[in-house]
Amino acid sequence: MRVDRNNYLGRRALRATQQKGINAAPTSREFVMSLRYFTVLVLLAAASTAHAQDRPTGFLTPSKNIACQFFTENGQGVLRCDIMNMDARPHRPADCELDYGNAFEMSAKGAAGRICAGDMVMDASLPVLAYGGVWQRGGFTCRSEQTGLTCFNAMQRGFSLARGKQEVF
Repeated sequence: MRVDRNNYLGRRALRATQQKGINAAPTSREFVMSLRYFTVLVLLAAASTAHAQDRPTGFLTPSKNIACQFFTENGQGVLRCDIMNMDARPHRPADCELDYGNAFEMSAKGAAGRICAGDMVMDASLPVLAYGGVWQRGGFTCRSEQTGLTCFNAMQRGFSLARGKQEVF
């Protein structure tokens, strides 16, 4: 039932239908307002989902000396781990103009190695992987021990990181 709310009879008819529990069809303005409200809710839901996907995926070791994050690049998983403090830092190659020695990276099916990097994956919001704990994601496995961290991919290639020694295998 369409009711013109701007005239006296329309207001009386609306009041009568509301008293009987009958809801009149919404006006175009009410419809537009409802549509706007719905659109805002959908956008907020999408934004919260996008924000949840933006959170880093990875972990910290209990000493907080090593941080690892999982990324997807060109549809392939990549694991990067950074060690903050080392007893000795390796010599930087001539073709690296950034930091070298503390960042390690591997793809899900490729070789692992030290990388030249101008950033770091350390993020205090990452969860801690307890000593003895195992983390698995996208074909990678990492084990945290008091002696350090060992990570490898599906091809059994990876690295072992500790303050005293870092090895790529």
